[in-house]
Amino acid sequence: MNRYILYILGSFFVSFICGVVFIPIINRFCKKRKLYDLPGVRKIHKTGIPRLGGISFLPSMIAAFFLAMSVFNTVGTNGQITISLWSCFFFVSMIIIYTVGFVDDVLGLNARTKFIFQIIAASILPLSGLYINDLYGLFGIHDIPFFIGAPFTVLTIVFINNAINLIDGIDGLSAGLSLIALMGFLVYFMLGGIWVYSILIAGLMGVLISFLYFNIFGTTEKGTKIFMGDSGSLTLGFILSFLLVKLSMKNPDVITLPHNNLLLAGSLLIVPIFDVFRITFVRLKHGKAIFDADKNHIHHKIMRTGMSQHNALILILGLACFYIILNISAYNYLDFSMILITDIMIWVLFHLTINHYIKKKGGEVFYIEKEYDDN
Repeated sequence: MNRYILYILGSFFVSFICGVVFIPIINRFCKKRKLYDLPGVRKIHKTGIPRLGGISFLPSMIAAFFLAMSVFNTVGTNGQITISLWSCFFFVSMIIIYTVGFVDDVLGLNARTKFIFQIIAASILPLSGLYINDLYGLFGIHDIPFFIGAPFTVLTIVFINNAINLIDGIDGLSAGLSLIALMGFLVYFMLGGIWVYSILIAGLMGVLISFLYFNIFGTTEKGTKIFMGDSGSLTLGFILSFLLVKLSMKNPDVITLPHNNLLLAGSLLIVPIFDVFRITFVRLKHGKAIFDADKNHIHHKIMRTGMSQHNALILILGLACFYIILNISAYNYLDFSMILITDIMIWVLFHLTINHYIKKKGGEVFYIEKEYDDN
C-alpha cells in the first residue's frame, strides 16, 4: 500500500506543477485575446477577469495520471494496473463535456445546447454498464433495475454537473467544494483498493490547489487573478458525478466497503446539491425559468448579511465539512431516510438563520431582478 501512496502523491505533485506552469500562460492568453468574465448585476466582481483557468484541469490531470500509471506499470512488481471499459467510456464522456465548456467560454453556447450535450455525455456511462443500481434503503428502496437505474443515473450526472457549475459564484467556492469532495472520494477509493481512480483523483486535486491560489490570492492589479469558467466547472461537475455513480453502484467484485455508499458519496456533494434544489424552488416560486441567472444562491444570501467573499467561502466550506462529519457519524445510528430528513432540516434552519440576519440588515431575502438591472 505504501508503494501505491507514492504514485498517488506523484500524481498530485505533477498535476500541481502543471497548474503552476499552465495557469499563468492561460492568463496571458486570455488578456491577449480579451477573453474576460465581464462584471454584471448578477456577478460579484467589478472588473473583467480572465475566465479560462479551468482549461488547465483536464490536461494536468491526464498528464499526471498517465505519467504515474506509466511509472507504475514499468517498475511495478505485482503486475500492471489496467484501465476498465468504464474508464474508457468515462474519458470519452469527459472529453465531450470539456469541449462544450471550452467552446462556451470562448464563443458562447446557450443553455439548451449545453444541456443536450450533457445528456449525451451522461448517457454514455450506463451503456458501459455503470449505473446506480441500489438506493440502499432510501425510503424503503433497495435494488433497482437497469431501465430505472440508467435514466436515474443520467439525471443524477446532469444534475450534479449543473450544481457545480451554478454554485461557481465567488472566489474559491466551486473549486473548494470540489476539493473537499475529491478528498473524500480519494479516501473511499483508497480504502477500497481502487488505485486507478485514486491516482486520477490525486491528479485533479493537484491542479485544483494551484488554481485556488491564483483564484483566491491573485489580484487584478498584478494581473494574476483568474476564473475557471465553464470549461472548469463543467469538467469538475462531470468528474464528481462520475465518481459518485462509481462509488454508489453496488458491485462487491469492485468495491467492498461495508457502508451505504450512496449516502457517503452524496454527503460529499450535499451543499451544491441542496443549493440547486433550493434555487430551483425559489425561481419557480417567483415565476422565473429555472436556468435564469440570479443572486439567490447560498453565497449571495450569505453576502447580503454583510459578510465578505472570503468569510462566506469559509462558512460554506465549513458547512460542507459539517455535513460530511455528521452523516458519517450518524450512519451507525440512523437509517438513510432519517439522515436525509435531518440534513434537510439543518439546511432549512441554516437558511432561516441567514434570512434573519438579512432582514436585520434591512436587505431582501430573495433577489428579485428589476427591469433596470441590466441598464
